[in-house]
Amino acid sequence: MVESVVKNWQGEQVGQTSFELRVAKEETASHIVHRALVRQTTNARQGTASTKTRSEVRGGGRKPWRQKGTGRARAGSIRSPLWRGGGVIFGPKPRDFNLKMNRKERRLALRTAFVDRLNDLIVVEEFSEQLSRPKTKDLVAALARWGAAPENKTLLILSEFPENVSLSGRNIENLKLIAADQLNVYDLLHADKIVVTTSALEKIQEVYSA
Repeated sequence: MVESVVKNWQGEQVGQTSFELRVAKEETASHIVHRALVRQTTNARQGTASTKTRSEVRGGGRKPWRQKGTGRARAGSIRSPLWRGGGVIFGPKPRDFNLKMNRKERRLALRTAFVDRLNDLIVVEEFSEQLSRPKTKDLVAALARWGAAPENKTLLILSEFPENVSLSGRNIENLKLIAADQLNVYDLLHADKIVVTTSALEKIQEVYSA
């Protein structure tokens, strides 16, 4: 059971909340989180880099000069890898970089990473009603009151995206908005501060508890 204080729009402590998520054992926690992080970053690779071999480069069908008698080294094609404009030896070809990881392991790594960031976790009340219209300046000020300074990389976790909140936050340089049911290990580890609403925290427990 983990407890955390809850702050209101003004940054005042108005209560406490608790949540419980099953995490990995201490001796294996860093290993499983690392595996999940490597999997996510590796699977993000497109794998579309491609070079042409000597058989794929245009031209080079005719032997440049006769085999013997010219005094020059023998050559069979102007598209040899030794020639300028020739093919590439052992160059990259399209490939699949995807790594597999069991669903239970991925969930366990995600819960472990989330609980591990408890010291940087800020729980706040629902604040969508406080923004009567899109106002980036008001949201930046609120984040500062909660303890997430503008220079900090902040992850804002919401259960849903009201238009005023998404429009207010999309232009803030170091802020990333994410839905509670779409968490990932990279964003949890990359952020300096994690701001989560009470409803989003309940959603996280509902979605990732199993």
